[in-house]
Amino acid sequence: MRIRTNDMVVVTKGRDRGKNGRVISVDKKRNRAVVEGINIVSRHQKPTGPFRQGGIIEKESAVPVSNLAYYDEQSETSGKIGYRFLADGTKARVFKKSGEVIE
Repeated sequence: MRIRTNDMVVVTKGRDRGKNGRVISVDKKRNRAVVEGINIVSRHQKPTGPFRQGGIIEKESAVPVSNLAYYDEQSETSGKIGYRFLADGTKARVFKKSGEVIE
């Protein structure tokens, strides 16, 4: 999977199309990712214990990774991620539009 935690992504499909956010977590088994501020759903929470309050809680839900594209903050463009072997023999992620190594 090319999208990882803490990557900036842009949503390409759905009701949040065009919004940017940082990836909070990735579920590789289901090919889904939770993105900060994207796909907000309302959950009716029951009060449990003395500290957890009940009510309607809004939280992020998972989005299919196929609906996300990597967002490069320096060039302010979105695009694909590829892989390349560097001169020292390590494998690195590369932003295909600019050819820059990610991380």
